Amino acid sequence: MTMTREDVLHVLGPVDDHLVVEILATGATREELEEAFAWLHADDVLGPQLRRQPTGKVAELCEILESEEEEPDRI
Repeated sequence: MTMTREDVLHVLGPVDDHLVVEILATGATREELEEAFAWLHADDVLGPQLRRQPTGKVAELCEILESEEEEPDRI
């Protein structure tokens, strides 16, 4: 199902419109955004140890979210 602006805000909380547009442009689902958010905010050390990395749209979303964290003035 197509993700909406409301889905993005529900998962990420308040963010600027530029980020919402960038995320929606990926064509990802809300579930993929939730997974990307979990990847970036998990305290689980097993992920890197198992060498499992996000793939596909989840990986694309992780890159977008990581770049936003590096430039917090855009949020």
